[in-house]
Order: sequence, then structure tokens, then C-alpha cells
Amino acid sequence: MWRWLVALLAFTEAQAAPGILVAPEMMASAAGSMVVSVWLPPGYETGSARYPVLYMHDGQNLFEAAGRATSWNRHTWGADTVAAGLIAEGRIPAVIIVGIDHKGPERARQYYPQKPFDRLDPAMQKDVATQNGGVPYSDAYLRFLVNELKPLVDARYRTKPERAATFIMGSSMGGLISLYALVEYPKVFGGAGCLSTHWLMAMPGPASPTETLFAAYEGYLRDKAPAPGRIWFDHGTVGLDANYAPYQARIDALLVSLGWRPGVDFASKTYSGADHNEDAWRARLADSLRFLLGNN
Repeated sequence: MWRWLVALLAFTEAQAAPGILVAPEMMASAAGSMVVSVWLPPGYETGSARYPVLYMHDGQNLFEAAGRATSWNRHTWGADTVAAGLIAEGRIPAVIIVGIDHKGPERARQYYPQKPFDRLDPAMQKDVATQNGGVPYSDAYLRFLVNELKPLVDARYRTKPERAATFIMGSSMGGLISLYALVEYPKVFGGAGCLSTHWLMAMPGPASPTETLFAAYEGYLRDKAPAPGRIWFDHGTVGLDANYAPYQARIDALLVSLGWRPGVDFASKTYSGADHNEDAWRARLADSLRFLLGNN
């Protein structure tokens, strides 16, 4: 059941990007209460065109127009600003962006891919659940996106609801769940943006179970053998991102073995000197949007 916070925020000269940011809306679902914001591109309110839709995780950190108060570190992706600039330049088609807030301390449970978790032995499952504050509920979260949120967005806005015009994106654990969503719902999502994908699936350290956790996800992908779609992968070389290269290389090789074409079906980029934070993701968001939404 939705409880609209009935305001429509028109942009002023002091705000960062043109377009319209619809005030946050809350929905009760099997995965708990979800807060959703929708950004409509410039021209939406005066035209009749239909638009592709990009669903993005960590909605608190996305929009410049919402201010920086909702972001945990007062830095945002500036997804509205970046998208508006690319649209104005003709680099991507106008797109609706839907941001879904994470659930604070439950973020790891919300985004940890559930079927790879199910492949772990009971002792490892217990360790992961202890570290993350409980067992994952990412399957319920994706059911919310696909069965509740997307139909509502398609009904309320002038969207292109087909797979080829529906995308999903996130960073870190949000990268894990974006790839998982594409594989679990190949008839719904046509592309995924996975920035600084947290292949470690745990914190790094001498006793980290990363190889076991990653191997479960890798095995899941191998067995599912997803047909080529469009995926953007990237990572930096500083902070947590400094750990990702060997695991990303294994995923790239796996996709190639399944018939995916590098540079066509998927991109895998390294950004030297880039850290694991919103400023880094904002700096390369344009690259990911051009790959996913542009004509390449």
C-alpha cells in the first residue's frame, strides 16, 4: 500500500539539473517498507513520448536535486545531473530514473544474492548471516521490484515497459544484486550496470571467506548460463576496489565462455586511482549510461 507524500518538486535555477523529481513514496512489501523516488527527464511534462527506465539501488545517494542530506556521506551520484547532461548532448535517449532506498543496517541482507547463498554449506551460511545481521532476502526484494514497483511505474508514467528499455544499476553490493536481477529476470531487464561490484562478498582480510563466497556466485552464473544481454562492469584501483581485479577477470572469462562478446554484450573497465565511493561512481556514471542506453 502506497502512501504518497504529495509533492512534486519543480527545479529552480539553484538546483543542479532540469527535470522533475517526484517526492519520495513509501511502499509496504514482503521485503519490508521501501522508499522510492522517481526522476522524470526534461520535456516529460510537456510531451507525449514514452521513455526507457533505469532502476537504481541505494536511492538515498542518487539525486543532486534531493540535496545531500539523505546521503550517508553527503555526496551523491548526481544521477539526475549526469543523465540530463547526456540527454542534452544527444548521447543517450531521455530516460526515467527510479531510485529505491536501501534499508540501512539491512543493506547487505537486501542485496546479497540469495541463490548463491543457498549453495553455501550450513556453517558458512551461519557465518554470512552473522556478519550481515541475518539471512539474505534479496529474492523478496527483486520480487518487489519486478511484481510491484515496475507495474506501478509503468502504469503511472509514460514508460517503454519492454525488456530492451528496462535497466538496473548499483554499486558495490548493489552491483552484485544488479547482475543477479538480470540473470534471475532475463525477460524483464535488458541491461545491468555493476559499478565496483563487491566480488569479495565479505570484508577483506587474512581470514576472509571470499574465495568460497565468490565461487558460489561464480558457480551459480555458470549453471544459469545467462544468454547475452548488456552489462557494464567497472572498478577502481584504490580502497576496496583494489581487491576486485582478479575476480572481475574470472567473471569476464566466464561470460566469454558463455558466448558474450566483450565491448558489445558487456564492458569491463578499470579506472586507475578511483576509490570506492559516490564521487568515483559519479565520475564514471556517464560512461556506464552511454554503454547501456546509447547506440554504441
